[in-house]
Amino acid sequence: MDSTTDEPRNESLPEGITEEHRLSKGFDFRSAFALAFADISPIVALYAIFALGLFAAGPAFFWAFPVVLAGQLLVAAVFGELASRWPYAGSVYQWARHVQGTPWGWFAAWAYMWGLTIALSTLSYGAAGFLLEIFDVKNPARWLTTLVALVIIGIGTLANMIGRRVLKVMVAASITAEVLGSVGLGTILLLFYRVNPFGTLFDGFGTQGNGLWLTGPALVAVAFVGWSFLGFESAGSIGEEVEEPERNVPKAIILSLLFVALVVMYSSVALILAIPDLSKVMAAKSGDPVAYTLTAHFGGGIGRPLLILFVIGFLSSFLAVQAAVSRCVWGSARDRSLPGSGLLDRLRGPERLPVYSILLTGVVAGLLVLLAGSNLYSVLVNFTTIGFYIAFGVPVAGAALSHLRGTWRPGAFSLGRWSAPVTYAATVWIIFETLNIVWPRQTPGTPWYVTWSMVITTVALGIIGIFVYLGVRGRIRAPIGTRLGMPPEKNEPGAERTEGAGPVPDAE
Repeated sequence: MDSTTDEPRNESLPEGITEEHRLSKGFDFRSAFALAFADISPIVALYAIFALGLFAAGPAFFWAFPVVLAGQLLVAAVFGELASRWPYAGSVYQWARHVQGTPWGWFAAWAYMWGLTIALSTLSYGAAGFLLEIFDVKNPARWLTTLVALVIIGIGTLANMIGRRVLKVMVAASITAEVLGSVGLGTILLLFYRVNPFGTLFDGFGTQGNGLWLTGPALVAVAFVGWSFLGFESAGSIGEEVEEPERNVPKAIILSLLFVALVVMYSSVALILAIPDLSKVMAAKSGDPVAYTLTAHFGGGIGRPLLILFVIGFLSSFLAVQAAVSRCVWGSARDRSLPGSGLLDRLRGPERLPVYSILLTGVVAGLLVLLAGSNLYSVLVNFTTIGFYIAFGVPVAGAALSHLRGTWRPGAFSLGRWSAPVTYAATVWIIFETLNIVWPRQTPGTPWYVTWSMVITTVALGIIGIFVYLGVRGRIRAPIGTRLGMPPEKNEPGAERTEGAGPVPDAE
């Protein structure tokens, strides 16, 4: 059973950090695994990209799943090593700061916080649309969907603020429903409703045009699927709250990604092989092939249970994403890295939760939802994916540089002699996938600013970030690992003491 009591810990507190700035232990391996699993969410991972991948590359888009999984497993393995050495709140922020230095860590956190907060708005808006369909609200007005999304944000934020036990129960119940629904439905489709031969999985249906499938549609499919397998790092964001994080967090990071990927690939195969009139669907390249397939086989009665399953998936992902991003905000605020740190780093309630950081993510997500449907929102939403990959790339590249410098020291979880090769391969994968995702691909009827949205938002948020960083850098504390008395590594940027890194008052 998970521990939710505030048990005293024996280690001394970090320099400049009081008892009020220490998270309580409330999660074990199962909880960390469940949170990361829910963050990725099989339903969200599949439903969000299935139609895009199918129409872009044909049924053969399925093979983008194992390709992306292989690349992301490399990243997850590196994250496991980083989390084992620095199991502090904020995951990519802490890891990047220790291996690359304070400025790099700060901007990794900046990209991560914006990417995840924007994702909160899209998850709530998507859940609102499905929820209204359950109640037979056809073609709801934008204001109505927005209002329901705001209610969802409010309820989700409140659930995260109440306590870890509520979060764990809600996440566990939702992922149980997701797995049973996804695997059960996939099995039924494969056994009783398969209408296409297995060879269909190798058919691009002419999507390659006059070029090669591998150099065109396949790369597009890999870019789309790259959005699916994100969120496994969230187990590291709650590292300080997990029992024996040096061992449990790495396992949760890797296994959550692997299990979600297996569920998604299994469901994807089942859906592709069950699509009736596949040639007609590919010719039209419009509509929802998932809903079309299930309705064709099970009738209209499948609609409401399917929508309920979608709502559960989106809500569980919302809860997990908010838990992850709020810890990044709180961890940054504890280091005095953000404006308003004196408020954002406070813990409240019997379970000592970062309620103000959680509340901030909910408020910003709510403000973003108000933009839903506008051109600006369409541009912002596309930063969700690139924000993740920027935040992932900084600590992975930093770990690779640490290996090259010969300063890397393994933690309780280590890849042994494979550590350096895996880290180098993960760096190459991150660079490739980042370029593949951000590459502007013009499609008919798409405004130029949507095509270039990832570049635009990265530059715009980067410029804003520079001004924010310049305003706070003079009071940023040294990395928490060095303040805990850990010996700094020779020539390791993360061990430096930044300006203003000494003890500072807790309140500004």
